Amino acid sequence: MKVGLQIPNFTWPNGPAALGGELAAVARTADQAGFEYVAVMDHFFQIAAVGPTEDDMLEAYTTLGFLAAHTERAELLTVITGVHYREPALLAKAVTTLDVLSGGRAMMGIGAGWNEEESRGLGFPFPSTAERFERLEEALRYLLQMWSDDEGPFDGRFTKAERLLNSPQSLSRPHPPIMIGGGGERKTLRLVAQYGDACNLFNTPALPRKLDVLRQHCADVGRDDDEITKTVYQVLDVGENGARTQELIDELGRLADLGVDAVLGSVPTVPRLDDLERIGADVIPVAEKL
Repeated sequence: MKVGLQIPNFTWPNGPAALGGELAAVARTADQAGFEYVAVMDHFFQIAAVGPTEDDMLEAYTTLGFLAAHTERAELLTVITGVHYREPALLAKAVTTLDVLSGGRAMMGIGAGWNEEESRGLGFPFPSTAERFERLEEALRYLLQMWSDDEGPFDGRFTKAERLLNSPQSLSRPHPPIMIGGGGERKTLRLVAQYGDACNLFNTPALPRKLDVLRQHCADVGRDDDEITKTVYQVLDVGENGARTQELIDELGRLADLGVDAVLGSVPTVPRLDDLERIGADVIPVAEKL
């Protein structure tokens, strides 16, 4: 099992003036400790599950470009980009640029989006749920064509383009891995089976059923379920002085038994570095054997 760090909170004790240096230190430490992924949310306001709306939030792809310069091995991604935040061409160029400048370490995390408050607040369009899912499927087709050898036109319902030129092309071939976030059983998991290289689910009692639903969608489209990396959001809390380390290891073992390939989650004590180092020393070597 792989372990990834997600950084959802940038309201750190020393404020924005120190944020660049502290974030660089967190990324370097996670990379050297053996975390396989370093991820950020793609939001413009802080989300209620993490903190007050007014808390500090960095733009995702600028941040990932910064993280690329301070890491050497971890894959870099958003968990998860809302499809309505950027036109597909801009998204393709942003992820391609990240992939090229990081030496082929970009992933594309994408979903239908949900945060109406920040969209209304900043003036982003916020279509209906049904339309956002239509846009998601169209964006997935657009991205896959942009990362292929087909520069031909694209004629979609929401996007019409004359030439899908992408130069330079991504280093990751055939394209940066696509992670589709969300656990919707009728639409989201069907899109994972049809277009995705990875999914991201929450660690809830419904997780075993959702994995079964994904397997059925894969069977329906004639795809091997093992081709898809199953990731789960799991807070990586080892407790004070590592008191909960074994509890976390046991939970990772349970998830591995369900068929989960990777966990992505926050470390509550970030920007402190000690628990990142502890996870690298005590958790990741065990997880790699699961």
